[in-house]
Amino acid sequence: MARLSVTMAGAAALIGVLAALSAPAMAQYPDRPIKMIVPWAAGGDTDNIFRPFAVELQKHIGQPVVIANVGGASGTVGAREAKNAAPDGYTVYAVHDYIHLTFYAGISDVKYSDFEPVCLVAATPSVLTASAKTPWRNWQELAADAKKRPGEITVGATLGSTSHIFPALIEKQAGLKFKFVSYDGLAPRMNALLGGHINLTDSNLTQKGKVEAGLLRFIAIASEKRDPESPDVPTLKELGMNIVFEVVRGLVVPKGTPAPVRAKLEEGCTKATKEPGFAQAMKVQGTRVAFLNANDYGKFLAKIDDENKAIMTDLGLIKK
Repeated sequence: MARLSVTMAGAAALIGVLAALSAPAMAQYPDRPIKMIVPWAAGGDTDNIFRPFAVELQKHIGQPVVIANVGGASGTVGAREAKNAAPDGYTVYAVHDYIHLTFYAGISDVKYSDFEPVCLVAATPSVLTASAKTPWRNWQELAADAKKRPGEITVGATLGSTSHIFPALIEKQAGLKFKFVSYDGLAPRMNALLGGHINLTDSNLTQKGKVEAGLLRFIAIASEKRDPESPDVPTLKELGMNIVFEVVRGLVVPKGTPAPVRAKLEEGCTKATKEPGFAQAMKVQGTRVAFLNANDYGKFLAKIDDENKAIMTDLGLIKK
């Protein structure tokens, strides 16, 4: 018993020493640059949203936040690198809904629950977008042509991700049959669309300038109401399809990241999303600022995971 008491006393002392050592170290976080993994190519919509966010975050967190574009395999290469990173707050992961879809499609074993939530940042309504080299001026012309040529109209998509699920929902509700062509992220899809190598893709209002230049055509937007920045673009609901589809983006960290570190990141995120400069940058991207704190974002992630599982089941794409 005496020996046990001594051992317990020693352990308590050791814990005290470690606490004394770790507290100042934690208080100094961050004391070096933070890597933000964006799992898509530079120039895509996720990259365009998180670059201005990183500028605002580093302002409030006191260290540089460096974007690392880690693309490949429908965004799952970056997801896996983020999951396997040290849980010390120096690697953060810029994620969107694709993480639910690629898991249920059987493309990846990485789940949203492999990470700790920090904050929700933004939400972007999807827009069905056509190449200017197609003959259609509107949805009615596109639908009529698609019914005559099932399986011939090509849609660029990152398979198993949001850009696949969104047109698949349209395909199902409209009773059409598209031909999907795989691209890794929006940037290469847009290049293919501009070149006329594919007919359609899922994009968003970030492409408004190309539409105004006559290089692309917006067919319909997946929001509840028409967007004031593009009032001539009808909603899918107006066209008889009950589809509202937003890509939501947030920040997470590897499981096991200490609570004080997550709290520091959450505080920085809260302040960064309130910056007028970030709101203006999101307006240019056809995106709304959609902040949720860590607790609410965690609940939101669980909710949309269930919803995405249901969508994948309904479309017959679920593998898990």
